[in-house]
Amino acid sequence: MAPNKSLHSICRWTFNAGKGGFVPGNIREPWNGANLGTVGTVELIKDKIAPRMPDNVKLGYEVHYNSEIDESIAVEFADALVDAKIALAMITPGAHSHFAYGGVASLDSKEVAAARELGTKTVDLAYGPLKKAWDKDTPPTFVLWNGSYGYDLASVGVRAMYQTLKESIADLCKYEEKAGGELYMGIEPKPNEGHPAMLLPTVASALIFWQKLEEEFGVTRAKKGVNKEFGHSEMIGLDLVNDTIEELDNNSMVHMHLNSQGYNDGIILGGPGKYDIDHGTRVNGMNVAVAGLINAAGFARWKGHDMQPRAYDNVDQAIDRVVRSVLSWEACDTAARNLDEKTLMQHLVNRETAKAEDMMRAAVVDAQKTFDRLYAS
Repeated sequence: MAPNKSLHSICRWTFNAGKGGFVPGNIREPWNGANLGTVGTVELIKDKIAPRMPDNVKLGYEVHYNSEIDESIAVEFADALVDAKIALAMITPGAHSHFAYGGVASLDSKEVAAARELGTKTVDLAYGPLKKAWDKDTPPTFVLWNGSYGYDLASVGVRAMYQTLKESIADLCKYEEKAGGELYMGIEPKPNEGHPAMLLPTVASALIFWQKLEEEFGVTRAKKGVNKEFGHSEMIGLDLVNDTIEELDNNSMVHMHLNSQGYNDGIILGGPGKYDIDHGTRVNGMNVAVAGLINAAGFARWKGHDMQPRAYDNVDQAIDRVVRSVLSWEACDTAARNLDEKTLMQHLVNRETAKAEDMMRAAVVDAQKTFDRLYAS
């Protein structure tokens, strides 16, 4: 049986010269801003990553407006995507690059107005020159990353920020509906960064938020939901599998970021209480379980690789990590499809959890063997 078509999107921000701070900021000199622009990244993916993908994988691209894409290069960028047969999978306003006091949740009237304008301009660009680069069957996701929707002072003002955020996002959604209503709108929950406290820290927070927008502002929940971010659930010590069930049960999984903080495979370090490490996808039991859940639910939208090279990687190693991330998910997906779910469920019904554990461990072994085969081919 031929493998199912699988949509994977690669992020522009992965291809950076180095993070700086406590680690080198220029270890990948060919990728500094002067040497590798957004259009150049598309060509790099076409030349270095696409040839290493299995036949069933369709590639997409994720980008921030206006730090990585703007009106000045939009036409050239769209042409490059079409030429490379890479679709625009996700676009997001890079509000965190401009606004440090809440963005569209800000109590500063000038900041909130400017942040709202950034959002509407992002919609305009997606429906304008970038429209030609959409996949004909799977429109992009407009992700609302909450990196600027936060605060560092406990006060009664937080309630006003939350209300301002609701008004801002409701207006943005209505603007997008008038533009065409084809984009999927996804909130990306995160417990912290870039503030100690965030207005939408969890999956449950995002689900309640969309419910309130429907009740208070008449915003339809169709095509609205969550950008499922594996690593953000892990950072706060929440259950990635249960988050998945909540998202699917509310028909709200509109996009995925498959990165990992690494705490659940017993090999790489990270996890609750750590900073956002952004490892690529791992071969582990959690991912096999999530793959089984989304397959059963019929999820067929973009799976993004929101990841960072390691601080010591050169260019070739960084590219290889992106390839490994995609293949790791495909391996976990294959293992989930190979798993005898009927027998697994029978073990659970019979309280034979040790036998169920054996089956999941065997599935991880199956996934690793599949990864080895895909990586070698």
